[in-house]
Amino acid sequence: MTVDEISNVVLREALAIHRGLGPGLFESVYETVLAGRLERAGLKLARQVAVPIIFDDLRFETAFRIDILVEDRLILEIKSVDQFHKVHAKQLLTYLRLMKLSLGLLLNFSGETMKEGIRRVVNDHHP
Repeated sequence: MTVDEISNVVLREALAIHRGLGPGLFESVYETVLAGRLERAGLKLARQVAVPIIFDDLRFETAFRIDILVEDRLILEIKSVDQFHKVHAKQLLTYLRLMKLSLGLLLNFSGETMKEGIRRVVNDHHP
């Protein structure tokens, strides 16, 4: 399965969750439910993945945490905020660069519709 195909499964599940639960819950609730649905769809994933960073010859093992890593190729950053801010995309792009991955999805479950809460972030992605 390509990263774009994985992304399509994630988006289908996120839309179904938003329709079913609606906006206004904590990020942790959406993360838990999305992870369960993705696993049920047969995808391998890891939650709250530690991302190390090396700076000035020092290694920090848990500098960052990825909400969900799907099939070791797609990063999901889950939000439940009024609106996206530039820092959200920058945060995800940093994760992509540190993990040497090409594609991530910002998913904000707090909007009226899920469509307005989806952002693709690309790090030199070649489909």
